[in-house]
Amino acid sequence: MSLNDFWLHSDVVSVVLAVLLLVLSVGSWVVMAWKWRLLSRVSRDVPRSVAAFWQAPGFEEGRQRVAQFDPDACVLPLLEASLLPLGGTLASSGDRHHQLTRVLRDAMQAVLRRLQWGQTWLATAGAISPFIGLLGTVWGIFNALAGLTQGGAIRIEEIAGPVGEALVMTAAGLAVAIPAVLGYNFLGRRIGHIEAELEGFAHDLRALLAGSEG
Repeated sequence: MSLNDFWLHSDVVSVVLAVLLLVLSVGSWVVMAWKWRLLSRVSRDVPRSVAAFWQAPGFEEGRQRVAQFDPDACVLPLLEASLLPLGGTLASSGDRHHQLTRVLRDAMQAVLRRLQWGQTWLATAGAISPFIGLLGTVWGIFNALAGLTQGGAIRIEEIAGPVGEALVMTAAGLAVAIPAVLGYNFLGRRIGHIEAELEGFAHDLRALLAGSEG
């Protein structure tokens, strides 16, 4: 079966399902390639930024050093969040320790949301692609059998071709789902490692600022 034969012998439903699988596949590979580059940079820059901050003689000098090693803005938002003016608001109620906990948590969650962008696409593609392929197979077999019954007696050579073409949809669904699931798990682990480093830095930064102001 060639691609041209598929388009010629498929109805609207089969074509829509095939196009949907194609979109999910292309989107998944684009997301994985983009996130691979992003997370590779961030995995390298976060430890360098943290080290540069702790080697600085003061907070402001450390913030300036971090800006040089943090082009994707993963560590710098935590430092800037600790400088937000809180006077005269409900956010300023309570001791400084709780204030720092709140602003650092919010800043880190914003960074993580940016790093996790695209994970939902990969999870969705990995979850629904096999079912889309299976639906395409069932629909193709149904159409093949319906067309053959209109012509009288059914011969095995007449049904083998259409059924084989329909089964390709199941294989296509798996071909889309497997890379998406692998990419989701691998990239998720890298995000988890980055999150652990940011959490450790936020904890140490909170202790530093709360102690210096106490």
